Amino acid sequence: MALKSTIFKAELNIADLDRGYFGEHALTIARHPSETDERMMVRVLAFALHGAPDLSFGKGISNDDEPALWEIDPGGIIQRWVEVGQPDEERIRKACARAEAVTVLTYGARAVDVWWQQARDKLSRFSNLTVLRITAEEGAALAALAERNMRLACTIQEGTVYLEGCELSPQILMAPAA
Repeated sequence: MALKSTIFKAELNIADLDRGYFGEHALTIARHPSETDERMMVRVLAFALHGAPDLSFGKGISNDDEPALWEIDPGGIIQRWVEVGQPDEERIRKACARAEAVTVLTYGARAVDVWWQQARDKLSRFSNLTVLRITAEEGAALAALAERNMRLACTIQEGTVYLEGCELSPQILMAPAA
């Protein structure tokens, strides 16, 4: 018998001073049995970083055709595709072909260094791709926030994220030319 996802609920209040976005989101987060609290909370962080009315969680881990998060406008155009972790180049290539903007939010320590060293040159050809990284310590701090029912306040200012007592500074590994 297959294990079922665990459902988490979060009330996420976003004050993104960098983008001028302010919103309250009632999130239902399905944590796949193979997903850790850290990965799930990195998905919540990704939601906070890209908060928008049309942003939603995809099937991600359990579906190759959907990302961790995506923003689809009312006309059906994928405005933003967000991956979490260390996706392979083929997955990122498909995302860049389907979406206006793609973000990969990596987390962890040595594994991210190895992944980035191998992927950097291959990914440099995508003009709509942003790659961000949070440290292992930041990921652990996020994981500690995981509860079945959460009320989270997030403020983003000058690239720094303040989420319920955690201060995170996502490092930009790659960004589209301005």
